[in-house]
Amino acid sequence: MAGSMTIWFFVVLSISILLSWTNPRGETLKSFSLSPLYSSTQSASSSNEDISGLRYDFYHETCPQAESIVRTHMARLYSDHNNVSAALLRLFFHDCFIEGCDASVLLDDSNGDKNHSIERQAIPNQTLRGFDKIDSIKEELEKACPGVVSCADIVSIATRDGIMLAGGPFYPVLTGRRDSIHSYFNEALAAIPRPDDNITQTLHLFYLRGFDERETVSLLGSAHNIGKIGCEFIQKRLFNFKGTGQPDPTIAPDFLTEMRMRCQDSNRTTTRPSSSSMASLEMSESAVGMSYLQALSSSISSGAGFDTHYYQSLLSGRGLLFADQQLMANEKTARLVRAYASDDGSTFRMDFARAMMKMSGLNVLTGSQGQVRRNCSLPLVSS
Repeated sequence: MAGSMTIWFFVVLSISILLSWTNPRGETLKSFSLSPLYSSTQSASSSNEDISGLRYDFYHETCPQAESIVRTHMARLYSDHNNVSAALLRLFFHDCFIEGCDASVLLDDSNGDKNHSIERQAIPNQTLRGFDKIDSIKEELEKACPGVVSCADIVSIATRDGIMLAGGPFYPVLTGRRDSIHSYFNEALAAIPRPDDNITQTLHLFYLRGFDERETVSLLGSAHNIGKIGCEFIQKRLFNFKGTGQPDPTIAPDFLTEMRMRCQDSNRTTTRPSSSSMASLEMSESAVGMSYLQALSSSISSGAGFDTHYYQSLLSGRGLLFADQQLMANEKTARLVRAYASDDGSTFRMDFARAMMKMSGLNVLTGSQGQVRRNCSLPLVSS
C-alpha cells in the first residue's frame, strides 16, 4: 500500500508540473518553443521509468534509506552553513552542463601529473565549492549500503534537498545514474557559460544542451537567486569593461558607485573572471561581494531566496553580471524577465523545477555504463 501511495504521489506531482507548461503572465504559446520536461514524462508516470533509464525510487530494494540519509545529512550541513545550497547548485550545474550528470567534475585522479588535466582544474571550475560536502554524504551512504549509491545521484539529490532548504520548490529526482570514469577538462574550458558572455552566446550554449529561452532564463534565475557573487566576477565590468579601461557604460551611475564601494579595484586583482562560469557564486561566508538581494533598491521588497528579486533587479538595470543584464537585450528573454517579475514567484518556481528535472537527466549513464565509485574523487581500479 505504501509503495502504491508513493507512486501515486509521483503521478500527481508529474501532472502538476506538466500543468506548468502554461505560460508566464502575459505570454502566448507562439512566443516560445517549449521542450518537454522529459520526452517520456507521461510514460514515466505509468511505468515509473523514463527513456534514459532513470527510475523513481531506484534504490528501493538495494538501499531504501538512501534518500533519507541524504536529506538528513543535508539538513545538518545547512544548519551549519546555509551557503551549502548555492555551492551544490553550482556544482550540479557545472557537472551536468559538461557531458551530462555523471559526477565527472568530482574526479581528482591526476596524482600530481601536470600532463593529466582534470575537469575540476579548468578555470571555470576552480572556484567550485562543496566537494567535501558530497564526500561526507558519500561516506554515510557507504556505511549503510557499500558500493550502491552513485556519486552522480548524490549530487542530484543533495542539490534538490539544498534548494528546498533554501526556500526553493520541490521537484522529483529520478535516480539510477552511474559515475563517469573520465574527466572533461577541455570541454569544461570551452562550454561553461561566462559572466561576460552576451545574450547570443549564452542562449547558444544552453541551446546546445537542449534548453530553450524560457528554460534558460529560469535556470539563470535559480543560479543567482541564492548565494553571493564574488567581486572577482564583476571587477572587469566595474573598472575595465572589455579592455577599455572604463566601466560598462550600461551600468547606472548610482549602481556603479555602490558596486565599486563594495568591490575595490586595488583589492581584487585576478585573471579568473574572464573565463569563469555563469553561475559564478562565491561560497565563502566571509567573501566580499554582493547578492542580488543586496543589489536591489530599498524600495523593492523581497521574501525568500527563491522569489523574483533576481528578475526585479534586471528590470531596474541592476544585474550584477553583464551576462545577466543581457537578458534584457533580447526580445524573448526580456519578455520572460518581465513575466517572472510580475507575479508572486510561482511561475518562476514552477518553471525552474521543470528545468531542473530536465537538466538532471542530461546524458546520464545508466545500466552497465560507467561505474559506481566508492570514493567520489577516484574511479574504481580495474582488477
